[in-house]
Amino acid sequence: MELALGGIAAVGAGFFTNPLEVVKIRMQLQGELQSRGKYAVHYRNVLHAAYTIGSKDGIFALQKGLAPALCYQFVMNGTRLGLYDWLHKRGMTKNRNGDLSFFRCAIVASLSGALGAAVGSPLFLVKTHLQSLANESSIAVGYQHKHKRMSLAMKSIYAQHGFLGLFRGISSALPRVVVASAVQLSTFEKSLEFVRSSNSSLSENRWLSAFLASLVSGIFVSVAMAPFDLMSTRFYNQGVDSQGKGMRNYLPTNL
Repeated sequence: MELALGGIAAVGAGFFTNPLEVVKIRMQLQGELQSRGKYAVHYRNVLHAAYTIGSKDGIFALQKGLAPALCYQFVMNGTRLGLYDWLHKRGMTKNRNGDLSFFRCAIVASLSGALGAAVGSPLFLVKTHLQSLANESSIAVGYQHKHKRMSLAMKSIYAQHGFLGLFRGISSALPRVVVASAVQLSTFEKSLEFVRSSNSSLSENRWLSAFLASLVSGIFVSVAMAPFDLMSTRFYNQGVDSQGKGMRNYLPTNL
């Protein structure tokens, strides 16, 4: 049940945050393999990137890769949160005194995140390919994979590189999700425990206390995972040759 609920909640959030994912991936790929000052800056900031994508690629381009993104959120977060909750209920996150242990929470969250990342890796691969693809070549950044939709992308990758090709980039996904999970779930648990143990009116409102704990956790997660997220995006989107090896010399405008 926890696996299903965690996945459904992530899917609901994913629908509204997907445009930000598209913007984030375009900005992360901008300037790839090029020295500073040697490339055109198509996306100056979040708002400018959203406007540029919407005006050049069309407003619906902000929801590119939505299908694999939602599937990824369900599979990855369902596995991650479901496993964490299962281990938490069996006392794996508490010390001998029955109190929450930050270290134990981080270890359990890391293991849960690693499994979730591994299971959802093919979906993250396809999501990245679709979201990085620009309809207008003048604003293209990074390698441009010519997939039309999720099913065709899966078939194309499998046909060219086999089953293992669907898991290309998993080595970069594991540290990304492990760090994010360790920080998110551990800081959320400790923040929630702090709020509910206080004598303020917040401790009496379960929804508000959980919301505040999520905000605190989200700040820590964003800072901690940013470098790993950048590396992961570039690794997954990297072009590969017929042997499945990464290509180094390419420009997005030439594809």
